[in-house]
Amino acid sequence: MRQDPWLNTSVHIVESRQSRPNLPSDGCPFCVGGLEAKEPYEIKSFVNRWPAMPDDRCEVVLYTSNHDSSLAELSTSNVKKIVDLWANRTDALMSRSDVQNVLIFENRGREVGATIDHPHGQIYAFDHVPERTKKRIDNSWQPDSDSTRRFIEKDGWAAWVTYAPIYPVSIEIAPVKRIADLTTMSETDRIAFAEILRDVLQRLDRLYASKTPYMMWINQQPKKYSTGWFNIEIISPWREKDITRFIAAAEVATGEYFNPLNPEDLAKTLRSLNS
Repeated sequence: MRQDPWLNTSVHIVESRQSRPNLPSDGCPFCVGGLEAKEPYEIKSFVNRWPAMPDDRCEVVLYTSNHDSSLAELSTSNVKKIVDLWANRTDALMSRSDVQNVLIFENRGREVGATIDHPHGQIYAFDHVPERTKKRIDNSWQPDSDSTRRFIEKDGWAAWVTYAPIYPVSIEIAPVKRIADLTTMSETDRIAFAEILRDVLQRLDRLYASKTPYMMWINQQPKKYSTGWFNIEIISPWREKDITRFIAAAEVATGEYFNPLNPEDLAKTLRSLNS
């Protein structure tokens, strides 16, 4: 890992990932019988053969064997099984001496860089705590209580549009009372988490009447911390259906961003999209 000498930005140089395949659906390695799924499965995880980091610290999670499905389209019970798998992999990876932080994430859609369309996510186990993760914990991150941006509150969980989003759509989900990570989450909370996650993703698809591209990741408490608050972030670059908002030169140059969507208006719309 390199760090920019002036900005202190961390950059992993991973030349091997240049040879990652872009595969069509008829050659999907995640469908049953494919390269990574020789046998029938419901959900499945395995070590990524194109890792961004060494030592088996990158994994792939297959949400379903149905190539044309999505996390939003699964039943709550199936999403709960994925949550359980995430928790089990978090526990296993955090038990390693060379792992400090476990990041679970998904890139859905070619618009955000997904190279395989089959519904899946990934897990990265870092040997350090990334700077953004540190900042959120050090700044005492907690759920946003502003009612104008919240659009779901149920069973001890909340979802809201973020106050100062870089991307047009920026959503966070968290328990109202602090939970550190997936491994310490009760069975009741795991079910409630699965339900609200599914609800949010369904509303996101209804927002543009389409499978909206998004980036999603789970923030969990790293090792040697005691105040981390479990939460999930979901962002989409779409400002309208099929219209992507690109981060442009002035924004990259200054670190200041210009968002065309008002967060409070977006929250009002998402609130109205309850099934």
